[in-house]
Amino acid sequence: MERKPSRVRRIQWIAMSFLTIAGIVNYMDRSTLSIANHSISAELGLSASQMGLLLSAFALPYALSQLPVGVLVDRFGARVMMGLGMFVWSLAQLAGGLVNTLQQFLVVRVLLGIGESPQFPASAKVVSEWFAVRDRGAPTGIFAAATTLGPGLAPPLLTIAMLGFGWRGMFILMGAVGIAISIGWYLIYRNRSDGRLAAEDLDYLRQDAERDTLNQRLTWPEWRNLFAQRTTWGMVFGNIGVIYMVWLYLAWLPAYFEHERHLSIAKTGWVVSLPYVFGTIGVLLSGVIADRLLRGGMGALASRKWPLCVGLIGGAAFTVPAAFTPSVPLAVAYICAAMFFVQMASGSAWALVTVVASRHQVASLSSIQNFGGYFGGSLAPLVTGIVVDRTHSFVQALLISAGVAAAAAVIYLVFVTKPIGRSAATPGADKDVSVVA
Repeated sequence: MERKPSRVRRIQWIAMSFLTIAGIVNYMDRSTLSIANHSISAELGLSASQMGLLLSAFALPYALSQLPVGVLVDRFGARVMMGLGMFVWSLAQLAGGLVNTLQQFLVVRVLLGIGESPQFPASAKVVSEWFAVRDRGAPTGIFAAATTLGPGLAPPLLTIAMLGFGWRGMFILMGAVGIAISIGWYLIYRNRSDGRLAAEDLDYLRQDAERDTLNQRLTWPEWRNLFAQRTTWGMVFGNIGVIYMVWLYLAWLPAYFEHERHLSIAKTGWVVSLPYVFGTIGVLLSGVIADRLLRGGMGALASRKWPLCVGLIGGAAFTVPAAFTPSVPLAVAYICAAMFFVQMASGSAWALVTVVASRHQVASLSSIQNFGGYFGGSLAPLVTGIVVDRTHSFVQALLISAGVAAAAAVIYLVFVTKPIGRSAATPGADKDVSVVA
């Protein structure tokens, strides 16, 4: 294995620091509505079903934005697209503190979803550009850990902000923070194609690679060809199970502890953080496990798929007893375990993208996968709100989530069996893309 050059190492640290911080802010911004659920619904007079609609209003435009944004990231790079996306979503977040009606809030949440859409396709793009294939699992786990660090930090920090400045002040504060980070990212980060790399830098980055696609632009036939792949569709439908469970907990966990388990707002702010601590461990371990399996001789695809499937089954298995136990401590423990496994699946899903497609296709494939996940997963808040309104309980909502996750594991096992192929018109179409850097 080639020694990692100091310049590449420095760029990696800068990129991963920004991706992690931006991802944390991304998920904290998504969490503001669920943290302020009770206060907002009381002030604006919203029912559980209306809150479910408001919570889902982010996810659907986020999902629909994935298809064009992946192509844009592959063509224009992560520097421009992530910087612009963060700036837009932060403005929307700030505007959330100024709304007065459900309709205004819906518009703000739609803009938030559109603005946040480049974040994770761009993150996958950065990892594929600045890390060798055999080293991509760990950094993928790191940027994916923002999906648990953000929601984990959100309850205590946002609760403090809300108690100190009100829910409107909390929204405005988070928007201002995001705007500052977006400017810093654009000024400091550079795409791999922007700089001149030494020979030793390129030798490291091209490890395990059959060819380099640095200057290759994604073509329309190549993008269209992604939809002709069985693996692509397996990732699309399988990711629904990941996102459905992740989004259910993200959107409704504070309300679950307040209404189902009768905890105070202050206590809920701290209790909700515990599952995300375990989720962070799960998503970080997903990358470490994947890299070790790959170095131990397992194929690149299999080393990502098996932790993914185990995570989905584990998440479903622990969600079921969480729904039925009368004990609050046991409910917290079961949800912590479920969050560990489902976040291990989430990290593995992102790691899977970086090894099954060419580097110039990574953002497009990841956005297609994310589109599928959020198109189906966006139903979780709405379905949960309807179920809670009709049953006055979260039990059935949790059981539905477990069933969706278990079905997703089967989809990954059956359909995701080989790397993404290239169209016949693409140079090197006969090569195995799982080892392309």
